[in-house]
Amino acid sequence: MPLYKSTQAGPDCRVHVWKVTEPEAELAAGITLNPHCQQRYDGMRSELHRRAFLSIRHLMAREGYIDADLYYDPAGKPHLRDGTHISITHSFEFTGIILSKSREVGIDIEKQREKILRIAHRFTPIREYRSMANDDALIRKLTMVWCAKESLYKVMAIHGLSFLNHICIDDFAMDSGETGGQVMYDGKKTGFGIDFSEFEGFTCAFAVREEA
Repeated sequence: MPLYKSTQAGPDCRVHVWKVTEPEAELAAGITLNPHCQQRYDGMRSELHRRAFLSIRHLMAREGYIDADLYYDPAGKPHLRDGTHISITHSFEFTGIILSKSREVGIDIEKQREKILRIAHRFTPIREYRSMANDDALIRKLTMVWCAKESLYKVMAIHGLSFLNHICIDDFAMDSGETGGQVMYDGKKTGFGIDFSEFEGFTCAFAVREEA
């Protein structure tokens, strides 16, 4: 089973990343899906998406959970029935989860692609990054910002929350591996700590909500 890496992100906070290389039948062995997740799985046309979906259940198993322990609220946010906070992500052949007993958490993995240069203005003031040395550096930085904002978005799960107008990521050096972020919405400000990693042309960011 190709668990790619695990990170202890705090006293009760863990991150697991999987590289999906197994055939679907191998990943499906021993996995029982609840009716909601089975319906989602059956509706997936992409084999890669189905394999990624199954790999998430293997990551959950590393923490002692089965699919029946997972449910989704009306906003589509995943929860575990024992109250542990969970967030889930997948991008191409990589999947990941983050879990915490005490803090709300979010995670996102994205492939570093030139496409992000065309859409950057939709989620961040692009002028802030004009000093980057070259396009490769700019792609890396913008992917980090996107992942960070997506992680915060997943935690908040608020319909209408704007990446550009409501989510702010503190500036950071790419080799620092960390930064902070804030969600400002409906007169409230919520702070987060954010960590980054890069591997095989992908970026992973995970966010942990700060104590009030």
